[in-house]
Amino acid sequence: MLFPSRLVQRFFPIVLLFMLMIFGAVYIYSVPFIKDKVYEIERNSSRIALDNVFTMADRMYADTESYQQQVLESHKQRLKIVVSMAESYIDQVYQQVKKGEVDLDTARASVFEMLRHFQSIDGDYIWVASYDYRFLSHPDERFHGKDVSSLKTDDGVVVIPEIIDVAKSQGEGFYQYKWNRLAENQQLDKLSYVKNFPEWGFVMGSGIYLEDVAAELEVKRNQALDDLRESFKQLRVAKTGYLFIFDARTNMLIHPNPNIDGTNIESLLNPVTQKSIADDLINVADTGKELYYKWDKPEDPGNYIYEKLSLVRHVKGFDWYICSTVYVDELKSSSEQLSDRILTIALISLLVAIAMAFFFIYWVTNPIKQLADTALRVSRGELTATVGFRRDDELGILAKTFDEMVKRVRDNIQDLDLKVESRTLALEQSNQQLMDTVMSREKAQYALTLIEERQRIILDLLPAEVAYFDTRLQFQFVNQRYADALQKSKEEITGQSLAVLSQNQYQAMQAQLAEALNGVESAREYSNWSRDHQVITKRLITPCYDDAGNVVGVLLVALDITSEKEVEKKLLEAQRMSAVGHLAGGLAHDFNNLLSIILGNLVSAAEHYQKDAELQRYLKPSIRAAKRGANITNRLLAFSRRQPLAPLPCDINVLLQETIELLQGSLPSNIELIFDQNKTHGLPFVDPGRLEDALVNLALNAKQAMPRGGEIRFSVTDLNVETQSLFLDEEVAAGHYMQIKVADTGQGFTEDAMRMAFEPFFTTRSDVGGSGAGAGLGLSMVYGFVKQSNGYIKVTSAPGQGAEITLLLPAVEVELVAGPVDSQEYEHKEWKGKLVLLVEDDDVRQVVRELLRKMGFNVIESSTAEEAEALIAVLEDVYALVSDIRLNGETNGYDLADIFKFTHPMSRVVLMTGYAFDENSGREGKHHYKVLQKPFDIKQLQKFFEIEDEE
Repeated sequence: MLFPSRLVQRFFPIVLLFMLMIFGAVYIYSVPFIKDKVYEIERNSSRIALDNVFTMADRMYADTESYQQQVLESHKQRLKIVVSMAESYIDQVYQQVKKGEVDLDTARASVFEMLRHFQSIDGDYIWVASYDYRFLSHPDERFHGKDVSSLKTDDGVVVIPEIIDVAKSQGEGFYQYKWNRLAENQQLDKLSYVKNFPEWGFVMGSGIYLEDVAAELEVKRNQALDDLRESFKQLRVAKTGYLFIFDARTNMLIHPNPNIDGTNIESLLNPVTQKSIADDLINVADTGKELYYKWDKPEDPGNYIYEKLSLVRHVKGFDWYICSTVYVDELKSSSEQLSDRILTIALISLLVAIAMAFFFIYWVTNPIKQLADTALRVSRGELTATVGFRRDDELGILAKTFDEMVKRVRDNIQDLDLKVESRTLALEQSNQQLMDTVMSREKAQYALTLIEERQRIILDLLPAEVAYFDTRLQFQFVNQRYADALQKSKEEITGQSLAVLSQNQYQAMQAQLAEALNGVESAREYSNWSRDHQVITKRLITPCYDDAGNVVGVLLVALDITSEKEVEKKLLEAQRMSAVGHLAGGLAHDFNNLLSIILGNLVSAAEHYQKDAELQRYLKPSIRAAKRGANITNRLLAFSRRQPLAPLPCDINVLLQETIELLQGSLPSNIELIFDQNKTHGLPFVDPGRLEDALVNLALNAKQAMPRGGEIRFSVTDLNVETQSLFLDEEVAAGHYMQIKVADTGQGFTEDAMRMAFEPFFTTRSDVGGSGAGAGLGLSMVYGFVKQSNGYIKVTSAPGQGAEITLLLPAVEVELVAGPVDSQEYEHKEWKGKLVLLVEDDDVRQVVRELLRKMGFNVIESSTAEEAEALIAVLEDVYALVSDIRLNGETNGYDLADIFKFTHPMSRVVLMTGYAFDENSGREGKHHYKVLQKPFDIKQLQKFFEIEDEE
């Protein structure tokens, strides 16, 4: 029998006492607490499930509202297209009248008869009415050719004359009225698009019935209800709890009990209050309180004695009531069962732990002595000594490691010799590779000779006429197609002057050749007739230079572009619309890249010359202007893709000072900018960039209203609205606001201008010379920003007395605004010396590299995705990948990031882009990456890395 050592005898009683104390403390402080918390958790699970379903239903309603707008807008566009198609057809017929191919009366009769029988695939028809209120064309025999000047609807309203008069004055528009379907008598709400054609003397329209639009929306609502029903199948509250939905008319929409689902529950009574259970549920909706009542159980139907609790939420959009319900005794049973089980497990664990503690202490102390004896032998120089035991625990690892350390000391000299031999072999292999490279270059030279010969063959086969002249305008080379065009052989032309050309050919080329000899590249298009068709040719003449930059020859390329011109003509209309989107995206992307370079260099200069106050006075406005340029490009991209705002508390006094400093250089000297600076206790909670845009727009509008000069005055005050008695563009909700006023001494607004001030494209100025002065987007953009920021706006003015624009923006109380970050605090101890792979294919790479180096990183660069892939495969310990999304070739930044993550799963990825929309959307890749918007400065880049580190 093994006798325990004195170490075991000393420590085991202490461990036993400590374990008993822990058990007592756990029981006293944990079991009652756990019982209460489990009951509370079970009780709150129904609230969580209910809130999740409420959120889902609320989002479904928002989707339905958006879908309604999309459906109505789609129908409006379809009506415009239908009328436009009819207009095109009428115009073609009237062109025949002008050419004398058909007389006017026959043409009109033919047009109106065709329009009567026209009907689109969506069932739309067209009607035409004269200015004297007579239907010239209508598919319904009851109205065709009839005078409708006194025709009234069931409500006694004369519709058609009013629509015709409005269309004549406004040109075109949408009108809602009541009208019956074809071959039916019931009048329904109808929306028609009507357009006036004064050159033909009539108005034309086409419409849809709003009942059809409502039917589409009802399908969408039923789909939302089906989605909720499917979601309810996955939800459970406690063991037998459940959720159900009924509407404001107490119709049960969703219920797990088929006997109740789809019925009206107004007659079901609450046994506790003896009132309708539906009314009781409605009364507690959205109060946060639970409804207590008694109900039966599935295993005991009809016996309403079991206590239940219900929570209710009201979805205002659908007018639904979503309820969760659970039995009280079921909530309590879980906590009691859990407490009993915890106590049982704790007792068993205590007994097992006592036994294990005894054997563990004995088991641990025995090998310690062996380890100590071996260490003593090694310290005396016996390097062949070993511990003498092997175990699979930490002591075994310690023994094995100790033996390995002794062995490594013994083997170090031998390993060093092997490494020297290996490095020598590697050097010999490198020399062999160098010799192989020299041989490869000689083979490449021979291949180049073959390529030149093939190029001559290719030039002969090109579908273009190619010729090369020296500075004396003598032919040095022509391809076969050019020789065929002159009906001569290549040998007859080579070495000859332009005399081999006809007089007309020589005169046509003379001006272009003279420009090319002066170093000017030019392109001309000309046409001639070949048999029975016209051939359009594009002639490109390009100067060729030597190493010193002198013109040594002229290259002529003539291309037959007849087919391209035909295709261009056919696709011209489609290309115009496509060009707008591509031009906006391309310009904004390139401009953002340029701004990244400009902003990066300006910030670096500002940091380098911080003590030069005179230079800083010029650099700071330039930096702000560059950042404002970035905002402009984002708004250009937002032409078709709405960008979300990024609100945050901002110092309005500093922002206004910077805005005024930015405006002073762009306003004439006869306009004075005044800022009435007041001490404020809050900060507006808005997007600072968008607020600066709004203030600039207001200042530039004020400038246009003061052609002879004047004052523009800015003022800022705190405003607490305690009751809903203040009215701007709408009634102001109670809360804390920041009031910003921009007043001028200009011409003011007329009554019509006040009424239309916030309408898009409305302007009182003409666009002279295409300058854009009359674009009419200024106030509408300000209005959109204010409303998106949950604010209010008001225009106060009178003609000739100036104008005042009041912005009311939500504010937050801020006691301290953080100061600027020291430009020397960009380095982070975790980043110092870490390696970053930078992938960028334009001039932005140099700017980003300098920012990364300032942050303490070591940077390795790549200009192509293919080169970056090769580096990823061989580099180790890469801290992060920084890459543009748009790269030359088939691989983009997201693909490259996926490759990088596969090889370096723990490293970080920073993607950059000059586009405002989310290019990550719709990807099927494994990872989802955050994107840094160009242009950016070192603070934004540093913050981006810090966010990645936190994650």
